[in-house]
Amino acid sequence: MNTKIKRLIIATLTGIVFGFVCYGFASSGEYEIPKFLAINIIAGRALIGIAIGISRFTLKHWSLHGIILGLLFSLPAAFGAMLAPENPDFNQILMFISTLVMGIIYGFLIELITSVLFKAKQ
Repeated sequence: MNTKIKRLIIATLTGIVFGFVCYGFASSGEYEIPKFLAINIIAGRALIGIAIGISRFTLKHWSLHGIILGLLFSLPAAFGAMLAPENPDFNQILMFISTLVMGIIYGFLIELITSVLFKAKQ
């Protein structure tokens, strides 16, 4: 199999898996997650995987690649997370920051699994 295709498939599938993991964490609270938000969470993490899989943006170290793309592709979701549900205890700044931090972590993990575990380097 072509190395580029292998990298795209592994990164995308890993992103989808982490999308479901992220949704699991988000829905573990006492408030129900709306269907559109669940789809957004899963699709956002899958998009990070696709971006990592197709990116030819080279950096000195593989981990920076995942971190930067995780941050960039989590920015729209972070701004969307600030649209608070009808919860008086909802902290918009905390949701913004946690969405960015988790995007960075997922980007790093997707790149780690793709480049190191499956050896599908850029």
